Order: sequence, then C-alpha cells, then structure tokens
Amino acid sequence: MVEAIFHGFILALGLILPLGVQNIFVFNQGAIQPKFVRALPVIITASICDTLLITLAVLGVSVVVLGSYWIKTALFVAGIFFLVYMGFVTWRSKSSTVNQEQSVLFTPGKQIAFAMSVSLLNPHAILDTVGVIGTSSLKYAGVEKIAFTAVCILVSWMWFTGLGMAGRITGKMDQSGGFLEIVNKISACIMWGTAIYIGISLI
Repeated sequence: MVEAIFHGFILALGLILPLGVQNIFVFNQGAIQPKFVRALPVIITASICDTLLITLAVLGVSVVVLGSYWIKTALFVAGIFFLVYMGFVTWRSKSSTVNQEQSVLFTPGKQIAFAMSVSLLNPHAILDTVGVIGTSSLKYAGVEKIAFTAVCILVSWMWFTGLGMAGRITGKMDQSGGFLEIVNKISACIMWGTAIYIGISLI
C-alpha cells in the first residue's frame, strides 16, 4: 500500500511539473483575475479533466479509444489547431494588472471551455497519462490500485490549486505586468512548439 501511494505521488508530480499548456493557462488566469475565487472555474475544471483522464487510463478505456487510428489522428489534428490558436491568443494578450480591460479576463464559462480544451485536446498530455500512469497502474490490483489512482488524482487537485495561488501572488506583485507579458510570450512559444512536435509525430 505504501509503495503504491509513494509511486503514485512521485509519478503524478513528475508528469504535472513540466511547463505545459495546461499549467500555463491555470497560472495566467490566477495572475490576471482580480480575485482568487474568480480563477476557481479554471482550477476546478483542469482538476476534473485530469481526474477523468487518470481514471480512464487506469481502467484501460483510453487505451482502447486511442487504439483507433482515425480517432487518434482526429485528436492530434484538433489539438494542433487549438494549440496554434491558443498560442496567438496568449502572445497578443496584455497582462497589465493596471489595464485589465486588455487582459484575457475570461468569464467562468470561457475559463471552463478553455480549461477543458487545453486538458482534453492536448494529445501530448493524454498520451503521457495513458502511457505512464495507465501502464504503471497495471502492477497494482484491488486496494493498492485504488490508492495509486487516488494519490495521482489528489496530486493534480493540489497542484492546480497551488498553481492558481502562485499566479495570484505573482499578479499582485507584478503590478506593471512586465513579468507576466514575458511569461505569455514564453507560453505562446511552448504552445507552438508542442503543436509542431505533434505535427511531426503524425508524419
């Protein structure tokens, strides 16, 4: 049991730590929203999406779905177009907390929609979840498998909550918005780079 819990914690943390599209979006919304509570829709949605992906990976459902060439290709193509679009939106966004009407202050509905998109239309993240967490869960059964899955899910919820809080603190400290604009430029480049990587993998 202890091994399953420790394994799940280290594995989930290792997968979620890299600076990816999902992390960037949660951090940015935490930084530019006027109050932390206004960033909760994106935090909760990202956490729920991760919970869904992890559960499907452990149950083996996602392996069956991604086993279809056409479904996998459609997912990759949709992901590429979405990442390119999000890259342009992020690159052009203004992050000044003083001039927030130019910032990407998404409504709760838009936060939920975009959070679902960056979570569920990101083939790289999906394949990581299926390939790493799904495969690693095969060594466990019964209570140990449940513990492994629960810890992986818990790490996601804690991470996104902490990321949103970190963004909020950064937003308060960076009143000029200079640092966040740099983060936006880097974020856009990462999104475009991910899109190119996915495109190459299709060839």
